[in-house]
Parts: sequence; structure tokens; C-alpha cells
Amino acid sequence: MYWTLRTVLGSYLYIVVMIVPHVIASLFSKTGDLPHLMARRWARFTLRCSGCRVILKGVENIPQGPAVYMANHVSHFDVFALLGYLEVQFRWTVKKELFRIPLLGLAMRRAGYILVDRFNHEKAMESMKRAAATIRAGTSVLIFPEGTRSCDGELKYPFKKGGFHLAREAGVPIVPVTVSGTYRILPKGGAIVRPGTITIVVGKPIDPAGHDIPSLMEAVYTAMKLGYTL
Repeated sequence: MYWTLRTVLGSYLYIVVMIVPHVIASLFSKTGDLPHLMARRWARFTLRCSGCRVILKGVENIPQGPAVYMANHVSHFDVFALLGYLEVQFRWTVKKELFRIPLLGLAMRRAGYILVDRFNHEKAMESMKRAAATIRAGTSVLIFPEGTRSCDGELKYPFKKGGFHLAREAGVPIVPVTVSGTYRILPKGGAIVRPGTITIVVGKPIDPAGHDIPSLMEAVYTAMKLGYTL
């Protein structure tokens, strides 16, 4: 319980203290890059409060230009780890429910994160169009292709197709990312935070050219599974 209270209080205290500077910074950052950097500080602070450390592997696989990053998802701590330690200017696709959280929702909007309505296909497609515009502007997008957190810590397959269509249409590579260690720290439905080590493995970019959606999906799935062994 100690680590849970420390994580929650530390995270929200940081948001309360930094929300005004965050909003002010967003007024001078049309791209959202500066608010994203500030959000990275919040994520790292939250991880420190929770007693978690992060190991990042495969940095050499990060491409120079924009890409669609795809990561597995088993815990809220995936978000903290990726935001804090994947040093790439990216925008999340975020389920609309999170935009309703006081202060946090405002911060995400100002950073240019992309709201996704998982239960409305038409609005979800509109979100993909906004994501495509983000990529064309030179900024990467990060997607959880499973669509939601895994209940048992295993990689859910098949993936949702939206991100794969996005990569093909934008003509950018997909970078598979594997996050491990977060399920033990806080699984889906869990309420107790346990300190631990999180490992992020960035896989080699996958060029969507020459792939149809099923084969592209299979290639990303295989790369993510490989990430667990590295």
C-alpha cells in the first residue's frame, strides 16, 4: 500500500504543480513538442515515486523520421515507461475515457494527443485521419495495437487493423516495441503497485511496402514476441 499511495500522490501532485506551466508552454508550442517533453518528466517522476527502474534496449533501431510505433499493453505502467524513456517525439492515440480525467485530460489535449472512441467506428476513423496528419507533419504516433490492456499479461492477437492501415497510407515504417515487467508491477484490474524493473525493447523498423495487412500484422506480432527474449 505504501508504494501505491506514494505513486498516486506523487503523480497527481506533479500534475497539479505543473498543469499551469504545461498549459502556458502549449501556447508557445504549435507542434505540442514542448508539452510532450514536460509530460516525459511527469512520467519519469511517477516511476521514481513507484520505485520502478527502466531499461531501454534497441535504441539503434529508432528511425530518423516519423514512424508508427506499436507496443504491447498489459498495464498503466506501460504508458509511464514509454512516455518517460522512449525519447521520441510521438503522439499517443488515447481512449476518450482518459480525456475525462481532470487536469490530465487537459494536459493531453494541449500536447496534441489523439482521442480515439473505441466504440464508434466512424469517429475512430476520424482519429486515424488526425494521426495521419500528425505523421505528415513529421511527428511519430504510438499505438497499442491490441486495443486495450491484456488481462493475463500475454500478447493479444490478432491486432486491431487501424494502425496498420495508417502506416501503409502514410508510407512510414512500423517500429515494434516490447514492454515487459509492468504486469507484475500493476496488472489490469489491480490496485496495488509493486516496485520492479521495466524493460523496453525497440525492434527493427518494418517497412509496410510489399505487405498486405495480414502479413504486416504477423510481422509486427513476431517482432514483439522476439522482444520478450532479448
